[in-house]
Amino acid sequence: MSKLPLLIVCLLGAAAAASPQSDADQLTAMINAYRAAPGLCHGGTPPPASPLTPQPVLAAARLGTGAIVSATLARAGFASSKADAISVGGAGSPQDAMAAIRQPYCGALLDASYTDIGVSRTGNDWTVVLASAAPALPSATYPDWRDAGMMILESVNAARASARTCGNQSFPPAPPVSWNPQLGAAALSHSGDMARQRYFNHIGKDGGNVGDRSRRSGYNWTRIGENIAFGSYTPNETMAGWLASPGHCANIMDPNFTEMGAAYAVTPEQQDGVVYWTQVFGKPRR
Repeated sequence: MSKLPLLIVCLLGAAAAASPQSDADQLTAMINAYRAAPGLCHGGTPPPASPLTPQPVLAAARLGTGAIVSATLARAGFASSKADAISVGGAGSPQDAMAAIRQPYCGALLDASYTDIGVSRTGNDWTVVLASAAPALPSATYPDWRDAGMMILESVNAARASARTCGNQSFPPAPPVSWNPQLGAAALSHSGDMARQRYFNHIGKDGGNVGDRSRRSGYNWTRIGENIAFGSYTPNETMAGWLASPGHCANIMDPNFTEMGAAYAVTPEQQDGVVYWTQVFGKPRR
C-alpha cells in the first residue's frame, strides 16, 4: 500500500529536476512577457501583441555583416513576408540582453505583425530574429491554376451581382460571365511570361497585348480586356486589389464582357515567392 505514493513522489521529483530553460528560451520568454504588457515605447503605449513562436531555423540563422535577413532565412528554408534582426553585445545574461534591447528596439519587439522568433547566443553576443512566415504560394494551395481561376470567376460574378462604384463611375448589376478556356490559356501565357522574365506590364516582352495573346489562344473577340496583379498570394486577395482600383473594377463590372479566364504563375526562384496574376475578359465574335 505504501509503494504507490512513493512511486508518485519519485516521478514528481524527477519532473521537478528537469533541466532549466536555456538562456535563449529565457530571453524569448521575456520578450513575450513584454509583448503581453508593453508599457511605454517611444513616448506611446502600444497595445499588447500576441506571443511569438520560437522557430529553431530562425535561431540557427547566421547573419553576417550587411546580410539581408529575409534572403538569409529563405536560403535556410524559412520564407518570410517580413523579417528583422536585433544584435547586442556585452550582455552576460538574458536579463542584461533584455535590458539592452528593450527601449532601443521596442518598436520591432512589439510589432504585432511578427509571429515568429529565434534567439541565439555566442559568448556575450546575442541575436534576436523576428519574422512573419510568408503565406503559402498558390502553387501549393491551388496546384491546378484553373482552380484558382474558378475562384476568381466566382468572386467576379458575386461582384457583378450588385451595383458598384468604381472610382467616379457607377455600375448597375451586370450579368454573370462564364469561364472560357481559351481566355484562361491567354491569361496563363501572360502570367507565365511575366514571372519568367520578371516584369509587370500589359505589353509582353514580344510587344504583344491582350488582344494578340487571346487570338493566339484561338479566341476570336469583338471586345477584350485585361487585369494584372503581382505580389498577392490568394484569389481573394487579388480580387480585393482589383476591386479597389477604379480601372480594374470597371473591367470587372463591364456588362459588355460575357466570358473570362484567369491564371497565376510563380517566379522560377520559388523562395522569392513572387506571384503574377492575369485576368482576361472577352466577348466573342459570333
